[in-house]
Amino acid sequence: MLEARLQQADVMKKVVDAIKDLVQDCNFDCNDSGIALQAMDNSHVALVSMMLRSESFSPFRCDRNIALGINLGSLTKVLRAAAKDDQLTIKAEDVPDVVNLVFESGEQDRISEYDIKLMDIDQEHLGIPETEYAATIQMPVAEFQRICRDLSALSESVTIECTKEGVKFSSQGDIGSGSVQLRATSNIEKAENSVEIDLTEPVALTFSLKYLVNFCKASGLSDRVSLHLSSEVPLLVEYPMQNNSYLRFYLAPKIGDEE
Repeated sequence: MLEARLQQADVMKKVVDAIKDLVQDCNFDCNDSGIALQAMDNSHVALVSMMLRSESFSPFRCDRNIALGINLGSLTKVLRAAAKDDQLTIKAEDVPDVVNLVFESGEQDRISEYDIKLMDIDQEHLGIPETEYAATIQMPVAEFQRICRDLSALSESVTIECTKEGVKFSSQGDIGSGSVQLRATSNIEKAENSVEIDLTEPVALTFSLKYLVNFCKASGLSDRVSLHLSSEVPLLVEYPMQNNSYLRFYLAPKIGDEE
């Protein structure tokens, strides 16, 4: 059986809120390493990959590999029942037809319990190849969110160009053009505000802003976001969480006449 307790139900709420507009139904794959999720959006342009490691839960028990096929719209509605400081316990039998969610208030004076019917989702698991990226940019999530939002007012796409001078986000549309350039900066007092750029070779790729704005919905999970770029491979946008857990988005670049 599966029994996993998150001290903050809010974490699961934020994860599901971040991906529910990209993916409608998906499998939560549970094993002794934790709870993982991998799914593509309907257009096969973006891939979502999440890992909540077993260390993020206390207690965590998973006797055998279990796939929980869940409609994220239904899960969102149930998670709304959780107060900000509630604990969340996820339970399922070895061959489950429902997943049981229990919300407990900090004082344990209120316990809410819900069962969600599971779906049989036939989902291919894509092997994500290990990639040595040409450029890795680590920056504050608020900065990334602001850049995506501001440039999306001009155009449907953004070119991300990384050189030794820094990283430049530029957009061109019918009403005009705009760009934001960031140089590497270190902020000793507030490390989370630093911009770090690790570059092995210059790279410039164009992406759909609609998707990047969507990825920004994960901003509540972390202070920092990292962007990994290489020519001709999908962009990786990663939000790190505690205990080496993460939420990752992969986005295919636009090619030639798509721009």
